[in-house]
Amino acid sequence: MNCNHTIHSHQHHIGWDNAIEPVLSVSPGQTIQIETIDSSGGQLSAQSTLEDLDRLDFNNVNPVTGPVYIEGAEPGDAVAIRFLHFEPSGWGWTANIPGFGLLAEQFTESRLHVWEYNKNTLAPALYGPGGQVPLKPFCGTVGLALAEPGQHSVVPPRRVGGNLDIRDNAVGTTLYLPVEVAGGLLSLGDTHAAQGDGEICGTAIESPMVVDIKVDLIKGANFAFPRFETDGPVTRHLDAAGYQVTTGIGPDLMSAARDAVSGMIDWICASTNMADVDAYMLCSVCGDLRISEIVDMPNWTVSFYFPKSVLG
Repeated sequence: MNCNHTIHSHQHHIGWDNAIEPVLSVSPGQTIQIETIDSSGGQLSAQSTLEDLDRLDFNNVNPVTGPVYIEGAEPGDAVAIRFLHFEPSGWGWTANIPGFGLLAEQFTESRLHVWEYNKNTLAPALYGPGGQVPLKPFCGTVGLALAEPGQHSVVPPRRVGGNLDIRDNAVGTTLYLPVEVAGGLLSLGDTHAAQGDGEICGTAIESPMVVDIKVDLIKGANFAFPRFETDGPVTRHLDAAGYQVTTGIGPDLMSAARDAVSGMIDWICASTNMADVDAYMLCSVCGDLRISEIVDMPNWTVSFYFPKSVLG
C-alpha cells in the first residue's frame, strides 16, 4: 500500500533511550511503512547453520526500527498503532538458545531450524516429517521511549510496550501504548511469521518483514499499561481440527506452566518420534499456554493447547 512515510531497516537502534534522535516526525492519522530486521539483528540468514547461532553476539539482538516522533504526544496520552499490512520475507528461524526459554534447565543444547515459506500465499510452513504450521505475521516488539534516562534493554516488556510478543498484534489490531516522553518515540521490530501464546522456547518464527501502520493519538488517555483491540476472531486459523491439551496444576504458575508444556512435548515425541528439543521449538511457534483457573486456592491450573491441524 502507499504510505505517507517510509523508514528503512538501516534506521534502527539497539535498546530504548529517550536521547536517540527521531528518524521521522509524523502527524496523528498518517501512515508509515517500516522495514525491520530479524531479531538476530541480521546475524542469521536463510543459509545459517548451528555454528552461526553459537556465534551470536547478544549485544546486537532485537533491533527496532525508529524512533518516530508523534506530533502532539505528551506524557499521559496514548499512541494508537493500527497494523495495516505485513510483507513477509519468505524465510525465518526458530532456535533453542541455552539459558533462555521456559524449559531452559531441561534443554541445554543449541538447536536451530531455518524455515522457508511462501510469502505470497502464507501457506502453512513445513516442519520436520509431516508438521505444518499455520502462519500469522505480527510484530513482536512495539514500544515507546521510557521517561527514565539512559539505555534500557529491549528484552523485557514494560508499561510503554516493547518486547510484548503478543501474537495478535497482527493485521486489523490497534495497539495502544502509554506515552512517557514528548513525541512518544515509537520503534518496532522483532517480526514473526508465527508464534504460540507464551513463546515458550524464547523464539518464534523470527522473520524480517515490512510493516505498514497507521499512527493516531489519544489525548489524556492515562492508561497504566498497553492494551489492544482486534477486528475479529484471533485463533480461528488453528481451530478447525481441534486441539490436544495438557495441563499443569499446583500453587506456582511457572511450575504449572512447565508441567503443562512438558506433558505436551512427551505426547508429541511419543506420537511422532520427533526429538524432544524439536517438539519444544514446534510448541513455541504454534501452541498456546493459557491460565485456565487462578481462583481455587491453593492450586492453579495452566493448560497447553496444541492444534491437531499441525500434525495432521
